[in-house]
Amino acid sequence: MRSLMPWSGLTGLKQDMDRVFDRFFESRWEELPALGDWMPKVDVSETKDSVVVKAETPGMEAKDIQVSLQENVLTITGEKKQEKEEKDERHHRVERSYGSFSRSMRLPAGVEAGKVNAAFKNGVLTVTLPKTAAAKATPIPVKAES
Repeated sequence: MRSLMPWSGLTGLKQDMDRVFDRFFESRWEELPALGDWMPKVDVSETKDSVVVKAETPGMEAKDIQVSLQENVLTITGEKKQEKEEKDERHHRVERSYGSFSRSMRLPAGVEAGKVNAAFKNGVLTVTLPKTAAAKATPIPVKAES
């Protein structure tokens, strides 16, 4: 009888696929980052004279951020503090993350540790690291021979 109705099994397949897609779009609370588990986003760029690192640290103050350099590895640490909650306040959604972080990155060129500048403005930390003379590209003239 099945050979006379070859498409009858597709109903079950459709139901199975609907269940898969329903589960796919459900909220998965266990996959959301835990409070305090966050990292600022970082851009690293290089110019002829320096390496520049910019880190987004919204909601933080300069006093809550530390920058260190050791063996061509830049480390940025800090803590984003949570605002005080009101007793009669009821939260409907909490998506912002808080807590301590530490980001370390190997720099693409040698830098002069004594001349590093770190500035903080509008929630963005900008660290400018001047390159060493050896790391700067030196132009070499090409002579034409006849």
